Amino acid sequence: MTSSSPIRAIVTGHTRGLGAALAEQLLARGVAVLGLSRSRHAALKARFAAQLEEIELPLADPARVAQWLATDALRRFASGAQTVLLINNAGMVQPIGPIEGQDPASIADAVNLNIATPLMLASALAAAAVEASDRRIVHISSGAARNAYPGWSIYCATKAALDHHARAVALDANRALRICSLAPGVIDTDMQAQIRGSGEEQFPMRARFEDLKRNGQLSTPEQCATQLIDYALSDAFGQTPVADIREIVKQA
Repeated sequence: MTSSSPIRAIVTGHTRGLGAALAEQLLARGVAVLGLSRSRHAALKARFAAQLEEIELPLADPARVAQWLATDALRRFASGAQTVLLINNAGMVQPIGPIEGQDPASIADAVNLNIATPLMLASALAAAAVEASDRRIVHISSGAARNAYPGWSIYCATKAALDHHARAVALDANRALRICSLAPGVIDTDMQAQIRGSGEEQFPMRARFEDLKRNGQLSTPEQCATQLIDYALSDAFGQTPVADIREIVKQA
């Protein structure tokens, strides 16, 4: 890593959607980024060759994630930084549908990607970035963590786990570490397209999300990324372990 930025950020799922917007805006602010995803973001790498480091990693495979974490890569990336920011963005909404129709392998993938990997990375970051005086962890949560939706039992449960993880970690009272499980609002991404593409028998509330798209009520990944980064790097970050970016923006 050639960048000498005092802030360094790890972003999971950095190749598309909100993750791509987060990575691009961090890089544009002069923040060195380590992107973890199944693939690479060639266009972003071409623009920010010195600042962007990418690791191809199947984030739904905890054994592979653990294998990578056993290397010195995370510690080397964080070395010399004053602030290290981890954004656990990668996630999946599938399987959608009633409990009796959920595929066991899909349930395992969702739990691994939405819970196991974020918690593993959070623990590893806390241990690896001991030189940094300021460590910050953002779990990308969801309104589904706080409100149950029919057909989304796995997604609701996995996002609620991130919320409770943040609450418990905050009780550790580590002054050099701040954490927040942050709901980003409803964003116009591939995940929203998947939701609108599901049958009403799988997701009875589909019409509501179709209306949000039709009426222009979805925020863009770029708009949301700006708000998330501003908050994640602010003095207020970590004062509450569970938050909603829409409420924070209203209060600002």
